[in-house]
Amino acid sequence: MDTTAELKAGADEEPEDSATPVRQLALWPPPRSTRHNGKRRRRLTRVGITAIVLLLVAGGAAAAWVYLDDSEQAPVTATSEPDEFVGSWSGLMSQVNTEGDPVAEWDAQVRIEEGAERGSTAWTTFSCSGTLELSARDGDRLVYTYTETSDPDERCVDEAELTLWPTADSGLNAEWSSVTREGTRMVSTGTLD
Repeated sequence: MDTTAELKAGADEEPEDSATPVRQLALWPPPRSTRHNGKRRRRLTRVGITAIVLLLVAGGAAAAWVYLDDSEQAPVTATSEPDEFVGSWSGLMSQVNTEGDPVAEWDAQVRIEEGAERGSTAWTTFSCSGTLELSARDGDRLVYTYTETSDPDERCVDEAELTLWPTADSGLNAEWSSVTREGTRMVSTGTLD
């Protein structure tokens, strides 16, 4: 039998016919490699950011589609000629406040220039006058912005909106809407001939 010294000396030498590459047996698993953890985190971060950006773009596109979608609204068409509005018109207007209570009746004179883009007006009852400028056209209605040019007694509003549309008997329906200096919304309606 071999001596202890011979066994130790022969322990370093492996037999030629040994098929196992295991040199030592450990009771604990080897430590995990951390070299790929950073790549995984970066990849997950990129995927998360990309998903958020895609959601924002899709949400923005959906919001724009809803905002710009005119399919549910009736198309605005011009059903009357601007020449129908050209000329001098006058009539009695009835003014009501927000609750619909009568406030005043006043005489209005409106002059629409050729092309119906501009005009002028005088509120003879209140001694006020101003200019009109076309701001919108909706079907057979023309909407004008009124800007005051004269108000010697300070009884009128500085700005208002006048909507005109034809009547069945060659006149014009008129609706003035404005907000007073105190913040009260006033609406005046009448017929101009």
